[in-house]
Amino acid sequence: MIGANLQKIRKQKRMTQEALAEAVGVARQTIAKWEAEESAPDLELAGRLAAALEVSLDDLVNAPEDELDGHPGMQGKHMFGVVTVGDKGQIVIPVRARRVFHINPGDQLMVLGDENSGIALVDAQFFMSVAEGMKNGF
Repeated sequence: MIGANLQKIRKQKRMTQEALAEAVGVARQTIAKWEAEESAPDLELAGRLAAALEVSLDDLVNAPEDELDGHPGMQGKHMFGVVTVGDKGQIVIPVRARRVFHINPGDQLMVLGDENSGIALVDAQFFMSVAEGMKNGF
């Protein structure tokens, strides 16, 4: 599946095989072989591919083809992968998620939860401005 996803994402980004090969540090023929599924990148090169294409490694490897079609309803939606909760409840937010949402060290996030739907992290300043607007009747 990585070959089909790789080709589809590369074309969506309007990148040539040559440009992607240069960004990843491999020959153009290597990209062609990966897309044709004659071979597959190792984990390090798959990570470089994902970074060059600005997608998560999970999307590059596992995303069903119909999820990569760029449906209007999916714009701005992301799956950044799995995180592990540490002994003290800490999680590490994936690098790509931090980049997309401009989360920097020292930023504060509000943790919201719904027992049926799950947990959400929201920028604390945004949350407080919405709460203030609701308090004041918008």
